[in-house]
Amino acid sequence: MMNFHDFKAQRLNGAVEKMDQYAGKTIVVVNTASKCGLTPQYEGLEALYQKYKDQGLVILGFPCNQFGKQEAGNSNEIEEFCQVNYGVSFPMFEKINVNGKDAHPIFKYLKSMLSGGILGSAIKWNFTKFIINAEGQPVKRFAPTTKPEKMEDTLKQLLVKSSAKA
Repeated sequence: MMNFHDFKAQRLNGAVEKMDQYAGKTIVVVNTASKCGLTPQYEGLEALYQKYKDQGLVILGFPCNQFGKQEAGNSNEIEEFCQVNYGVSFPMFEKINVNGKDAHPIFKYLKSMLSGGILGSAIKWNFTKFIINAEGQPVKRFAPTTKPEKMEDTLKQLLVKSSAKA
């Protein structure tokens, strides 16, 4: 059976990264945008990353321009925006689609594993967040409007479980 660690994606700098390098870590995957009302969530995501990265948390940002054309920039512009405005230090990947026939395989997989409730599995907006456990299994999906700090209890539980196995 496939899991998250079986996928790969391209970083903003063009390097292809295999997700198996994050095996043993608790992962948050989020589709992002620079010109969205929810963009300030970068601040909360970075705060979680700084607080828990030494305990095995990694956040992976995937810019997406499918919602209101709110991520029109190229890779350099996206990277500069994230660093200058929010001090983002967690890994950021190239702009992708999260819905439709051209959706990135990671998001096809995550949506198939964790549906979005009554409206189905489609991602509704920027900053939909998926949590993946240390074994590469998706365990929880959070709505775009859920602030990153509201994920903290779930993350702490998973981080404790993964550190107990280490």
